[in-house]
Amino acid sequence: MQSPFQDLLSRRHSVRAFTKDPVPRTDLEQICQAARKAPSGANLQPGKFHVLTGPALDELTGALHDALDRNEQPVSEYSYFPIPMPADLKARQRAAGYALYQALEIAKRDVAGRRAQFARNYAFFDAPVGVVATIDRRMGKGCFMDLGMSLMTLLLAAEDLGYGATGIGALANYAHVVHDHMKLPEDELVVCGIAIGKKDEAAPVNQFRTERDALDVFTSFHGFDD
Repeated sequence: MQSPFQDLLSRRHSVRAFTKDPVPRTDLEQICQAARKAPSGANLQPGKFHVLTGPALDELTGALHDALDRNEQPVSEYSYFPIPMPADLKARQRAAGYALYQALEIAKRDVAGRRAQFARNYAFFDAPVGVVATIDRRMGKGCFMDLGMSLMTLLLAAEDLGYGATGIGALANYAHVVHDHMKLPEDELVVCGIAIGKKDEAAPVNQFRTERDALDVFTSFHGFDD
């Protein structure tokens, strides 16, 4: 029998379709406060969360889609994936993408359909709440690790309160649009977005799951009796 924490981990997955139900600010405050309890080297507590809903979120997504409509080229301020992508990791990325599009019934050669689905990243998948996560540009690489732990804690806290969520790394492709629209301080680097809301249980995309490696693929034990 799984522990409550293991059950929480098993339930959590990336949610890409939401109901229109609003998320109370008190719940979002609880989620963000939980995220801040993540480990932090030297207690620097890197990262900020800009939480948007209603007109504020609509205006941001409008600005992002205006940039897409203008065919504005993405501007990446940091490298999310390895450059170049090794062949084995590229195969894993493609497999996940194909499985997602299959769940959405988007054909492999339906380029327009795939682009339209990817563009939904910039609408925060129509979630009632969007979060823009930023980090101080002066922070070292290790602080990105600390922010990652904080983001994972945020996702688990949302799941624990009965909400679905997904990270949106693609938001960083148009960080300059987000930065200008929200008038963020110059020292804040846009890392990613997060969509939060009640999961649409009937949406096929929410039935999609990625697989994880078996324990012996990524873990080695030393000094233990066999």
